Amino acid sequence: MKIFFSENQPDYSTYTFNYAIYCIKEAQNELPAIYNKGFLPYTGNLKISADIFYLARSLRVNLDNFVDTSENRRINRKIEPLAIQIEAHKKTDFDIENPDFLAFCMDYAGDRFSGNAMTIERLKFVLGKETGSHILSFTSNGKILGYILAGIEGNAFQYWYAFFDQAYMKSHSLGKWMMWRTIHWAKENGLSYIYLGTCYGKHSLYKVRDHKGLEFFDGSQWNSDVKLLKELCKTDSESIDKDRFKLLDNPDVFIANL
Repeated sequence: MKIFFSENQPDYSTYTFNYAIYCIKEAQNELPAIYNKGFLPYTGNLKISADIFYLARSLRVNLDNFVDTSENRRINRKIEPLAIQIEAHKKTDFDIENPDFLAFCMDYAGDRFSGNAMTIERLKFVLGKETGSHILSFTSNGKILGYILAGIEGNAFQYWYAFFDQAYMKSHSLGKWMMWRTIHWAKENGLSYIYLGTCYGKHSLYKVRDHKGLEFFDGSQWNSDVKLLKELCKTDSESIDKDRFKLLDNPDVFIANL
């Protein structure tokens, strides 16, 4: 892997000089190490042929510490009558050009991705990336209810994109159930971590509330302080005049614990 920095807005008044941090994947077997460093796949620019990753407040479940919550059990009881079957397909064995598959994904994306962020061109671009190695399908009595595009390599599972039948979203909390069931699938298949994307803002708190064994990348390490994570998410929309390190009351304590 290669890591590079892209300069962002400087602030001389506080000596804060921001850089976006990126990683270039050079081989598929690097994925567990890339995710472990807090990086997530970037597909915002369709002109980039390389597999690029960005550093962020990434969220993962340490599967050794994962147990069901009462909320997990409640949602599972509600959806049990559907008898949903989950099946993992290697992407090389799955027809990603199938019109019905693409239409299903785009129906979901059209309603759930703001600002037309997921066009058919971008969807095909994402599906063509080597990083996404598997597609998980969810069926009930032969009817497709959802798909998950995942990157599975070594001990790591990246929960990349989910697409599901929104008719079941409110009545059965299908999206939440699919994430929970996928975490179970990863644990059942002997994996160590499942990465759930970024965790910013109040709208991400459902991930924090619903699952045990959570850790977030805090810029230097994986942190299991869920109380701190909730506080960060609740205040993400508030502007700060310095980076968080400069705002610490006891920076020496922080440094000593690195």
